[in-house]
Amino acid sequence: MDNKFVKFLISMFLPLLTGVIGSIFTFPSVPIWYQGLNKPFFTPPSSIFAPVWTILYILMGFSFFLVWSKKVSKNKKIKQEGMRFFLAQLVLNAFWSYTFFGLHSLTLSAAVIVVLLILIYVTIKLFLRVSKNAAYLLYPYLAWVLFATLLNVGILILNS
Repeated sequence: MDNKFVKFLISMFLPLLTGVIGSIFTFPSVPIWYQGLNKPFFTPPSSIFAPVWTILYILMGFSFFLVWSKKVSKNKKIKQEGMRFFLAQLVLNAFWSYTFFGLHSLTLSAAVIVVLLILIYVTIKLFLRVSKNAAYLLYPYLAWVLFATLLNVGILILNS
C-alpha cells in the first residue's frame, strides 16, 4: 500500500473515531437528560448535530492529511507541533462529550470547551505555516465549536 494512502486513511480515521467515542456518551443522554435541560432560544434541533459533526470530522481528517503528507524542510518543527496540537484537540473533543453528556457536568464541560477552542485556534495558526488549505479546512470547525461554546454556557446559565 502507498504511504500517502495509509496517511490518508489514518487521517480520516482519527477524527471519525473521535466522533464515535463522543457518540458513546452522547446518544444515551440526548433523549432523557439533554431533552430535559433548559436551552437557549438559538439551540438547533438535535437532528442537526450528527450530520454537522460528521462533515466537520471529515474536514478535520483532510486537514490533518494535508499537513502530515506535506514535505517541509524549514517548518518541520512547526508541522510536528501543529500535528501534536491537532491530536490534543481531538482528545479534548471526545473529553468534552464525556464531561457534558457522560458526567452531565455543565461547568466542567464549559471549561473543557473553552480550552478546546484555544487548541483549535493554535492548531489553525500552526497549520497556516505548513498548509493554508489545511488551516482553512478547520475554520468551520472553529466556528461550530464557538457556537457550541455559546450553547454550553447558555445551558449552564439556564440550568444553574
